[in-house]
Amino acid sequence: MLIPCPLCGPRDRREFYYLGAADYLRRPAADAAPAAWDAYLHLRGNPAGETRDLWYHEAGCQAWLVVSRNTVTHAIAGAALAGEAADAA
Repeated sequence: MLIPCPLCGPRDRREFYYLGAADYLRRPAADAAPAAWDAYLHLRGNPAGETRDLWYHEAGCQAWLVVSRNTVTHAIAGAALAGEAADAA
């Protein structure tokens, strides 16, 4: 599987570390209710189909990326720097 790093170009998946769903970019406010923090930390979906995931390019530019991919076909639709993707979310 090739991941299209916006800084380095297409790279093999083995250069990256997977963190999980890009939902981690939508962190609750520090004073949010405990239920909001519980949902943020523990309640995750496991969808079949299109997802947005966080990947760290450890062997390359050391940037955090949001990768859009299909969990059924393993097709990668694109990738963006996590900071830019967080601004768009």
